Amino acid sequence: MTTILNLKATLAKMPTMQGRRPESTEADRRATGAFVTLAPFRDGNIYSAKFSGRAAWERHPNGDELVQIVDGATSVDIIVDGQFETHQLDAGMTVVVPQGAWHRFRAPEGVSIVTATPRPTEHLTVDVEDPRVLSDADRAANSEEKVR
Repeated sequence: MTTILNLKATLAKMPTMQGRRPESTEADRRATGAFVTLAPFRDGNIYSAKFSGRAAWERHPNGDELVQIVDGATSVDIIVDGQFETHQLDAGMTVVVPQGAWHRFRAPEGVSIVTATPRPTEHLTVDVEDPRVLSDADRAANSEEKVR
């Protein structure tokens, strides 16, 4: 089956979630209409999102995630091989987040993105500077798994 996505039209119809915070839950994000599942893809889905603010740390244990910046700008913090990296990304740039790497996005002025994301995704629901400081019990108590 062939799937054709009109990203320009889809993103034009989507609202922007203003003031995203690390504590924002999946239900909070979904309720805004600013996070949309576009199509199934391999072991996950293709998503679009429009937000301003700060996302929580997340990781994908089953594969790399592809993130395309469509409009706006963001910084992405990634922990790769135990090293903390920050990259500035503008419209037209793409980042491949390695499998299992903790990462988060910060977009104070707003960003529109499209992702190819493997399932499941582990999202923290607590604001921490480094997710590795949480014990397994604290991480389990302050996270949600996105499987859609």
